[in-house]
Amino acid sequence: MAIMMTPNPPLGVVFHWLGGLAAGSFYVPFRKVKHWAWETLWLAGGIFSWIIAPLLFAVLLTHGLAAAVRETPGNTLFWVYFFGVLWGFGGLTFGLTMRYLGMSLGMAVVMGLCAAFGTLIPPAFKGEFASRVLGTHSGLVILLGIGVCLVGITFAGIAGMSKEKEMSARQKTEAIREFNFKRGLMVAIFSGVMSACFSFGLDAGDPISKLAIAHGTAALWQGLPKLVVILWGGFTTNFLWCVALNIRNRTGYQYFTAQVRGDSPDRSAERAPLLRNYLLCALAGTAWYMQFFFYTMGEAQMGSYKFSSWTLQMASIIIFSSLWGIALHEWRGVSRRTRTLLAVSLALLVTSTVIVGYGNYLVAR
Repeated sequence: MAIMMTPNPPLGVVFHWLGGLAAGSFYVPFRKVKHWAWETLWLAGGIFSWIIAPLLFAVLLTHGLAAAVRETPGNTLFWVYFFGVLWGFGGLTFGLTMRYLGMSLGMAVVMGLCAAFGTLIPPAFKGEFASRVLGTHSGLVILLGIGVCLVGITFAGIAGMSKEKEMSARQKTEAIREFNFKRGLMVAIFSGVMSACFSFGLDAGDPISKLAIAHGTAALWQGLPKLVVILWGGFTTNFLWCVALNIRNRTGYQYFTAQVRGDSPDRSAERAPLLRNYLLCALAGTAWYMQFFFYTMGEAQMGSYKFSSWTLQMASIIIFSSLWGIALHEWRGVSRRTRTLLAVSLALLVTSTVIVGYGNYLVAR
């Protein structure tokens, strides 16, 4: 029996803020992992992000998960999975972006491109952009909010570039150990475009959500089953790449022993804290998944303009990742001008979430 729900856009905005907090915070535990190569910690955390957490929450909170997936047309499953595979390339290079640019600048570039592509392409592809967005008052308000978001992201990027010019080489490496602006920017652009494929996968997975509701799943949790399928695709890409790096760099032993060998990136260490590393990766991976857990809850509250959820989520991610960047001293030593640019960016991003939420409220009331 289907369980219906009246849209509540203000609550949806709150859910997207929670998703942004989770996404903006997930990389922090990874920074505490000791004596593991990047591919080892990324895959260890990813097992929780892409497999354990999605299945656990879907099993606990939905009804007929297996039946909903089984009854979904094969063509639909393929595209949802395929977009997950493509998104996996964005996820892989997203981790590299954090290594080269840090949380503040890296998030701004990736999320800016991701917001633009992921928000506007689905309604345009369906032929609904002119009629449902440009042709309605609420749609124009939502479009204004998206525009404000992109301006805020632009200010975040300008602030990041200004920071890069002002900080000494020593300050950059103290805050971000592997800082490399040119390499990081190239990786971030690729990551942002490919990461938008997650939005396409969510859109393609709507039939799975409808089947889940038909099997008795509450509307609030309707998006959890399609997350399972999308993240299978993401797991495929990340698993193959990380295992390939483990083989090439001879770091696969790190999963099983605390001993640090001579080919480790950290030759001075004697033993890796194996249990602690796994717990930190589990925390990071679960926090990463929670961004989409809250995303599906927020999307369910946004009504007929749910495509705007992607902008809300991206803006929230940049807000909280920027705050983490401040807390982790990535902006230490910059000028007042740069700090002002960052403050303007955060103010615009918060304003954009309010505008988009109001636009959805006009539809729901």
